[in-house]
Amino acid sequence: MRHRTAGRRQIRNTAVELTGLGFGASVLGNLYRVTPAEDASAAVEAAWEAGIRYFDTAPHYGLGLSELRLGTALRQRPRTEYVVSSKVGRLLVPNEHPRGVDSEGFVVRDDLRRQWDFSREGVLRSIEATLDRMGLDRLDVVYLHDPDDHWEQAADEAMPALAELRDQGVIGAIGAGMNQSAMLARFLRETDADVVMLAGRYTLLDQSALDDVLPAAEELGKSVVAVGVFNSGLLSRDRPNEGMKYDYQDAPPPLVARARAIADVCAAHGTNLPRAAIAFPHTHPTIINVTLGMRTSEQVRQNVELHQQHIPDGLWDDLRTQGLIRPDVPGAGAGARSSTCL
Repeated sequence: MRHRTAGRRQIRNTAVELTGLGFGASVLGNLYRVTPAEDASAAVEAAWEAGIRYFDTAPHYGLGLSELRLGTALRQRPRTEYVVSSKVGRLLVPNEHPRGVDSEGFVVRDDLRRQWDFSREGVLRSIEATLDRMGLDRLDVVYLHDPDDHWEQAADEAMPALAELRDQGVIGAIGAGMNQSAMLARFLRETDADVVMLAGRYTLLDQSALDDVLPAAEELGKSVVAVGVFNSGLLSRDRPNEGMKYDYQDAPPPLVARARAIADVCAAHGTNLPRAAIAFPHTHPTIINVTLGMRTSEQVRQNVELHQQHIPDGLWDDLRTQGLIRPDVPGAGAGARSSTCL
């Protein structure tokens, strides 16, 4: 079934518009296990048929494999109808000492290796290589990728280089993507960033972004894309259990117990934990998109169905009352709207 795309949301102060649900293409780079090429193609096809028009990738994902596959899958689509984001900071260079398989979680050959580089030249080289791999002449959004240990070069060299490309029309919007929120707030406040990709810091289990990046985005009129909304898996099932992951580690028992308590409140409101986890980021007015990793067409269909489910307004109030989310989490108005369109 085709779904509406009219609910696109603009990255503030730019011409770039994102659908409320985005396609995260890290798994197309064989993250943790092989994704057959036919599954990758079918997943993008299913996302397109469902109305998803925002696709996110990076050179880091499978040493370029994700970009190659996504570019191939989108090649016959009208370029004006979709938005692609990629990232800079990990430049792919020849690997002088290959061991056969990539050591960073992607099941690919390691003929290339990643080299941290947030210099102006590195940014330009990285974008040129991405455009070549994807068969594109422009990117809609480019993020600095995990610049945690590289603030000075990222802020002083990489972001100005991206700003120049944005002004030239090669890029539509620029920003940074990280697993922390404090430095993302600095990028919004101290650089020309339009948007940030916030991983795991505004979820049902972690609302720390309310202390820094979300207020900065609201104050400055900038935008946020939310990823990692399942916190590596703990929020991805109706009933969390021991042994599930939280931020890439085994979830500690107290956190599992809290996730179960949230799941119980969700069930009392006629919904479930994964649905609420996808809807929750949209409660904040600066968050314009939730992007999920999708490996197969079936995962796409499941995620679209979860995203479109109505979340009762009273759920967030009950979670606040029971101390399961912070009392300063905004109301549910934006979240209720997000469930009706992609």
